[in-house]
Amino acid sequence: MVQIIVAPHAGFCFGVKRAINIAEQSSDLSRQGRKVFTMGPLIHNPQEVDRLRSQGVELLISEDSLKRGDTVIIRSHGIPPQKERHLRALGINVIDATCPYVKAVHEAVMKLSKEGYFVVLVGEKNHPEVIGTLGYLQEVGGKGVVVENRDDLKAVLSKDKVGIVAQTTQNEHFFKEVVGEIVLWAKEVKVINTICNATSERQEDVYELAPHVDVMIVIGGKNSGNTRRLYEISKNLNPKSYHIETAQELCGEWFEGTKKIGITAGASTPDWIIREVVEKIEKMCFSKV
Repeated sequence: MVQIIVAPHAGFCFGVKRAINIAEQSSDLSRQGRKVFTMGPLIHNPQEVDRLRSQGVELLISEDSLKRGDTVIIRSHGIPPQKERHLRALGINVIDATCPYVKAVHEAVMKLSKEGYFVVLVGEKNHPEVIGTLGYLQEVGGKGVVVENRDDLKAVLSKDKVGIVAQTTQNEHFFKEVVGEIVLWAKEVKVINTICNATSERQEDVYELAPHVDVMIVIGGKNSGNTRRLYEISKNLNPKSYHIETAQELCGEWFEGTKKIGITAGASTPDWIIREVVEKIEKMCFSKV
């Protein structure tokens, strides 16, 4: 008998649930004939974004299409404060669905900058959360750098007073590496660990589950940073790890001869997609019994 084990913390985190609830409530405006948009994908899951679109919450393609009185929902990743002010100046109804944990990063970089620290933000340079956070650093005239890999640390070598924060979905191990490297040369270092609990829990699930199953399935958007990191961790622990967005991507040959199958999902993956994946794996495996 094949055993399918779903990680305890797979799927939506608090911040994503909150953003989805806000968007669903805002869809009432659409039913009243008003335009409702999200500034970029609300969350990094194409299927859930499509579901919201079916309820009248559209993805904003161009700001030129906005009209006074339209509603724009700020995505869970946040946006630069300068962009929010611009929208409000246009007469746009702005609804903020930024994750509270992301807002904590905004507050952290501003605090460090005001205290005179050169800010190191450990994260992905092109990720919307990082772009939004840099906007808050700019808001207070702060200076800093995004560290995506070890080569980026060269920009910090000459700094004596360094403050370090992280993108909320950053890999904990890499964050520790960066902190450990900087403390070797900087005279003063202040670390604010802004990796959210949801990220830590999902990564710990993978460390515990992946080595003990025959196959590991990681579900989530291909554009989701936290899902991609779950897959990277899993792949290092179990070569038979696969990153999929939907059940349609499953391949029967992955499960041939397996006894234990592990499943986890990124923080932007809805329960209905996880259920579909589990059900399809059950059909694939149990139909051969």
